[in-house]
Amino acid sequence: MTQLFGLGNAIVDVEVNVEDAFLTAQNLPKGQMTLVDSDQIRSLTSALEGLQMHRCSGGSAANTVFAATGFGLKTSYTCKVADDVNGRYFTEEMGAAGITLNSSCLTADTTASSGQCLVMISDDAERTMCTDLGISASLAARDLDEAQLSKAEIYYVEGYLSSSEEGTAAAMAAHTVASAHNVKTAVSLSDISMVTIFKENLLRILGNGVHSLFCNEEEALSWASTDRLDVAIAELKDIAQEVYITLGANGSAVIDQAGHQQQAPGLAVTPIDTNGAGDIYAGACLAARSQGAESIDAARFANHAAAHLIAQYGARLKTLQAYAELKKSFGQ
Repeated sequence: MTQLFGLGNAIVDVEVNVEDAFLTAQNLPKGQMTLVDSDQIRSLTSALEGLQMHRCSGGSAANTVFAATGFGLKTSYTCKVADDVNGRYFTEEMGAAGITLNSSCLTADTTASSGQCLVMISDDAERTMCTDLGISASLAARDLDEAQLSKAEIYYVEGYLSSSEEGTAAAMAAHTVASAHNVKTAVSLSDISMVTIFKENLLRILGNGVHSLFCNEEEALSWASTDRLDVAIAELKDIAQEVYITLGANGSAVIDQAGHQQQAPGLAVTPIDTNGAGDIYAGACLAARSQGAESIDAARFANHAAAHLIAQYGARLKTLQAYAELKKSFGQ
């Protein structure tokens, strides 16, 4: 039985360290995700020629599902890749982790390319992303395994799907199936650019409300068009039974089903790469809640996980065993 059913983009991350001057020269908004096409990715990659690059499977929800798997949940992931180097890399890594992929994951379109994200890491560990969705942009409701979804405990979807009409429709269809079978829906707002540009689609994905909502402080404030976190919390609480807002070094704010707000403290670490911090936070939180933890304790574990991730390069820990060891170290 699948405990966590994930839906989102299948992306291979290519990470590279850059100076802020490069971002300025390329007119890229620092710390944000920008959707680009394949030609733009090739142009940026060419401009970065000579710098060391690291490849790893990614995609926000994929990272969350991978983390939840490492923390002990049985998981599945619905996505779309092409039969190319990046696509095979992605499916092999997810399969080796024991994550069940949808039968339509690998497209038969020989002209398609898999999604790729160029992650540019500044000296202050801030990450600026340029994403070419590739075939992932065609992820649609027809790719859903409704039988598997209906038996899951949690359905998790990334807000990045709001940038695509088909992706939005798939997320909405999955929410409908989940609601009909008492499967808890959890949503991440994913990035401030999704909130500012695709809020209407995010609202469609959220529907009449969800069980859990994940976002960072900037996304929360933007969602409510305010500079006051308490105002943003009041608005978000109308959308979700549980709200988790990450606050960087200050930890995270948690609003539970009873409406009580608490703050889980952060851990003092020197950040090297913040890419994937929100993803592992959601994975750790969902795993802990599924395994019986109260919301505040789940947030404490999620802070612990995110703090350890940002002290290394990459949006994921190096091995599944590393997640198990991180879980074991919590509270020691």
